Formats: sequence, C-alpha cells, structure tokens
Amino acid sequence: MNQTKKIDTSISTREKIGYGFGDFACNLVYASISSYLLFFYTDVFGLTSSAAAFMFFIVRILDAVSDPLVGMIIDKTNTKYGKFRPFLLYGAVPFAILAILCFSTPQLSEGGKMIYAYATYIALSVCYTFVNVPYGALTSAMTRDQHESVSITTYRTFLANIGQVVVAFCVPLLAGQFSKTMSIGQSWQLTMAIIAIIGGILLLICFKSVEERVQVPASHTKIKFSDIFEQFKVNSPLVVLSVFFFVIYGVKSVVSATGIYYITYYVGKPELVKWYSAVGTFPALLIIPFIPWLSRKLTKKQLMTLSIATDIIGMLGLFLSPSNWLATIFISRGIASVGNGMISAFMWALIPETIEYGEWKTNKRLGGMIYSLVCFFFKCGNALGGMIPGIVLSMSGYVAKQAQTPAALHGILIATAIIPICLYSISIVCMRFYNLDKETYARISKELRERNAAELEKELVYE
Repeated sequence: MNQTKKIDTSISTREKIGYGFGDFACNLVYASISSYLLFFYTDVFGLTSSAAAFMFFIVRILDAVSDPLVGMIIDKTNTKYGKFRPFLLYGAVPFAILAILCFSTPQLSEGGKMIYAYATYIALSVCYTFVNVPYGALTSAMTRDQHESVSITTYRTFLANIGQVVVAFCVPLLAGQFSKTMSIGQSWQLTMAIIAIIGGILLLICFKSVEERVQVPASHTKIKFSDIFEQFKVNSPLVVLSVFFFVIYGVKSVVSATGIYYITYYVGKPELVKWYSAVGTFPALLIIPFIPWLSRKLTKKQLMTLSIATDIIGMLGLFLSPSNWLATIFISRGIASVGNGMISAFMWALIPETIEYGEWKTNKRLGGMIYSLVCFFFKCGNALGGMIPGIVLSMSGYVAKQAQTPAALHGILIATAIIPICLYSISIVCMRFYNLDKETYARISKELRERNAAELEKELVYE
C-alpha cells in the first residue's frame, strides 16, 4: 500500500527541472555536433569533404545499430543508484572529455587525422548513447502517471530547445571571439570545452535531482535480447510509435537541411538564415509549457493531429508565399515551429506508456530496450530524411553558389514544404492506429500496479 502511494506521488517542479537539465546537456553537445562538426572537420581540421561525409555515414550507422545493445545492457543494470541514473553519474565526465577531443586539432599526418577523427567521433557517439538512452528511459521509472509523464517531457523538451538556442548563437560567437587572440583550432577547442563542461555539470545535476520510484518485481527484469522481438508481436502501440518516430524525424531532417537553401536561394537573402533558424525555435518555446494542459483537454489522437495540422499550415505558407513576402514567410515559419514544438513535446511522453503496455502484456519491463528501439527508428528516419533534399536538389538542377534556374528553385520549394507535408500526412494516418487511449492506459496501469504490488509482497515473504 505504501509503495502504491509512493509511485502515485506527483513529481515536484524542482525534480522536473533537474530532469530537463539532462536533455539541455545532451543537446549542448548533440546540436554542436550536428551543426558544426562537419564544418570543423573540413575547414579547421583539414579533412576532405568526401572523407568527412563518408565518416558521418559510417558513424551514424554504428550509432543506430548500437542502440538496442545499449538498451539491453541498461535493462540488466541494477545498482544502489537504480537502473538508469548510474549512467548519468559515470557518463558525465567521459561525455564532456570526448566532446572536447572531437573539436581538437592535434598535429598529425593526413592518415593520422582520419584515424583520430574516427576514433573520437565513434567514442563520443557510443558515450552519447550510453548517456542519452538511459536518460530518456528514466521517465518510465519516475512515474506511472501519464499526465506526470507529459509534464516531465514538457520540461525536458523546453530545456532541450534552450540548449539548441544556446548552441546556435553562442558557439559561433565564442569561436569567433576566441579566434582573435588564438588560432582557429584553439578557439574551437576552447569553445567546445566551455560547452562540454557545462553539459557534464548539468548531467550530474540531473543525476542528483531525480528519483527512480517505480518498483518492479525481480522476475520482470530477467530479460534477453530476443524479448524485443516478442514486443513487436504483442506491443502494437510500440510498433505504431516506432513508425511515427521514423516519419517525424525524417521530416525534421528534411526541414533542417532545406531551410538554408530556401532563404539563401528562393528568398535570396542569406543574411536572414540565422533569423529564420531563430523563428524556427522561439515560438515552440512559447507553446511547449501549454502541452500538459492540452493533453488533459484533448485525446492523444486529437492533440497529435492538431500539432501536425499546425505544422502543415506553416509549411503551406512557406510554399505559397512569393519570395518577397518576408513577413508571410516568417509568420509561416513561426506557425510551423509551434506545430513542431507541440509534436516534440508530446511524442516523447508516449514512450513510457508503451513500456508499461509491454510489461502488462509480457511481465517483462524493457525500459532501456524499448527506448533504444525507438531511438533506432528515429535515427534511421533522420538518416533517410537527410538524403531526400540532396536527391531532390540534384534532380531539379541545383548548382551550388550560383543563381538557380526556375526548376531548381521549384525543387527547393518542393523539398522545403511539399515533401514534409506528404510525410506529415503519413504520420497522421499512422497515429490513427495508436490504440492506447487515456482510459485504456489508466486501466492497464492500475492492473499493473496491483499485480506488481502482489508479486513484490511475495518476493519479500520468500526473502
């Protein structure tokens, strides 16, 4: 009885903020890698663009494949700090050190530089997985309450977006300032040292702030790798959510890649790229705090449909606006940002309930493996989405650093707006098959709590 009460206790604002610091930390490094590492390799470290591009492909494949394996390791972990929190504690320092090493420029031969870049980037990717997967799965151990999960994820998403904003503005600013008194290589290393150390400290704060409340019978933690395939047979919400993440992150990748082309060539004002990026982030920060309230007023399908429809309206605005209608373009970008922020804030809150559903079905709690599986799908979507703009631009006759033909400009418009709209339409259909509504989840969660409480009592008696 005491245990049930403890599990149902609401999470304090302080703990939610502490948890959100974890994704703030992860995004400080992840956004730096995504936005600046390729430029650093080619323009600072001296790698060729083809060698760097191939390395990115190899590392991303290894990163995606490693996710389920890391998930299994997490699910087999059991320490005095819990199942998930130890990875934040012991991963914080290596995470920061490897991030700094990735942006360092040791004096090496051309071959030595390639070996160094591969070694540090792969090591950072593996370390990131060991930190980020248990961090994400941690919500399933903090509470069983769906509304609390949404609230926790809202804090996480808000602070993650703050991390992206910090990286977008501070990294180039600091690197530029430091380069006035030192070499460009040293300026990037010092910039990343500041970012990485802050990230490491935030991870430690996250570890200290959160608590793993949900207790699980020992029999539910005896798992093997093949259990994930059983989940695909019986856990239909997980299957739907995996496909949904694949599609949504495909869209995100397309949108991230095409924005600079849209502003530079279609609008013809490259000096506005940073502001276009900012408008793609700030409106989301304003809507994210309202997601818990919306989740109480709307069904899951209604909320997700509203979010995607809002993003589609913004995309249509970008497609239909003449290139000189700057106000309409930036308003459309802001509307799309609101929709995207709503999607991001809510979709991650659905993962803990698929973990609960899987445990209810199989008596095995695969928190780490299920979260890592969803990560595998979104990384695959990210990789596929990253290819689409290049293919469309190539087919439309795009030529870099030149005035574009009408066909090329139309190709940029298609890649910027129409392809995301088509993918979003698929995601709306996908969510129609998500059958874990609020009432069903509440019933399952209650049954699971009662069943686990009885099993835990038996384990105490046998001890």
